[in-house]
Amino acid sequence: MKSILFICTGNIFRSMTAEYALKALLGAESGYRVGSAGTEALPQAMAPFVLTRLQVLGLDPTGHRQCKVETALLDEADLVVAMGFDHRDYLRTHFNRDTWLFNQICFDKEEPVLDSWEAVPNWRTEREAVQAYAISVVDYIHQAMPHFVKNMENYLK
Repeated sequence: MKSILFICTGNIFRSMTAEYALKALLGAESGYRVGSAGTEALPQAMAPFVLTRLQVLGLDPTGHRQCKVETALLDEADLVVAMGFDHRDYLRTHFNRDTWLFNQICFDKEEPVLDSWEAVPNWRTEREAVQAYAISVVDYIHQAMPHFVKNMENYLK
């Protein structure tokens, strides 16, 4: 069974969305094990608006538990996918592991999927902007997943 692992910071937004979007698209009998992890994965709850948007899209992450990236997870993965440049750099620095970016696999673009704090300048005070951005990222990852599936075999080791 091939294994795909998505990496972001907290494992409650971008990598988690990619995990559940891919699982839903592939189906239970796909022959792939799909997971996600965070470079920090500090204990925190998933934002309610992220959960709601995922559920609107037909994804159910209610059983999701944060996971911090570790050597064993990386060693088991046939394809490790970083959501941002910082995650790719973290994996290279801490685990000597080169990875692909999500947008590289989907669209052959050297571009990150930014976190809210990277995309919304006043993210601490602009809660509505953060929420709108986060929902747009969930939608983006969900809509990009067919492109990911079409190209992922080219990146599996």
